[in-house]
Amino acid sequence: MSFSSDVKNELSLQVPKARHCILAELAAIVGMCGAICISASGSYKMRIHTENITVARKSFTLLQKAFNISSDVSVHIHKGSSRSNRIYAVQVRQHDTVMRILRALKLLDEDGEVAEQVSPANQLLVQASCCRRAFIRGAFLASGSISNPEKSYHFEIVCSSVERAVQLQSLIRTFGPDAKIVQRKKYHIVYIKEGAQIVDMLNIMGAHASLMDLENIRIVRDMRNNVNRKVNCEAANINKTVNAAVRQMEDIRYLEAVKGIDKLPGSLADVAMARLANPDASLKELGEMLRPPVGKSGVNHRLRKLSQLAEELRQDKEEYKL
Repeated sequence: MSFSSDVKNELSLQVPKARHCILAELAAIVGMCGAICISASGSYKMRIHTENITVARKSFTLLQKAFNISSDVSVHIHKGSSRSNRIYAVQVRQHDTVMRILRALKLLDEDGEVAEQVSPANQLLVQASCCRRAFIRGAFLASGSISNPEKSYHFEIVCSSVERAVQLQSLIRTFGPDAKIVQRKKYHIVYIKEGAQIVDMLNIMGAHASLMDLENIRIVRDMRNNVNRKVNCEAANINKTVNAAVRQMEDIRYLEAVKGIDKLPGSLADVAMARLANPDASLKELGEMLRPPVGKSGVNHRLRKLSQLAEELRQDKEEYKL
């Protein structure tokens, strides 16, 4: 089971105690995956359809708690090109009951008619902080997902309209996380890609067990990344030291062949002999071998001087050839 499924399973088992929070969460679910059907006789039916059984179960529970009704639940098998999907439908068929739900969810206009768009939700439903949390939880259950945190950090909720996405973004930002919106085909996606902010989102929605799991994964990932950075840095330093030592050996051997090390000043000759005898030694180790000992900067200065002398000899040789 995926991390996203684990989060939804945890959230599906949480039922708000306050009726206003139940209505806020139910409004989000209806707005994301609900539909109002009008028959030829003018009676209304409400249907919530989803591929996720946790959403169907939560919708059934919220309707029962808020309105003391038992809705119908049906399952359809939708055969696609590659695989078959189960479509769960939670339906309320009684006209009077549907009207009672629509009034509670503020989905009727001034004339008592169903609005063409069941979203964005009426602001009266999400005034309190607890109701905003419930609304965000419902929206995530209905059309949200979280990527596997061991691979990447990505939280998103898919909205069918820009108005719905803007409202959801605004509600999330009241709690701190900087949610952004991007269009993907005909949908608008409210998303977050920062690990710490996704942790905040889990806390906002009340998925505390999943929050702890994510924090543990983040700690391991951060430790692994720190170790990798240190290893890469040490490897780069080793390569740099090896390459410098190889160049120094080449310059000293060239000086030995062309001029002779014994013709060099005493301080340079000592460093040259020490480097030839100890090609793998660090600057600090080379300095400790000299008598009297010399610091790293002093050894580096003398080796640079040897390289400079070797380069001057090479240039003189090229000029002589010309």
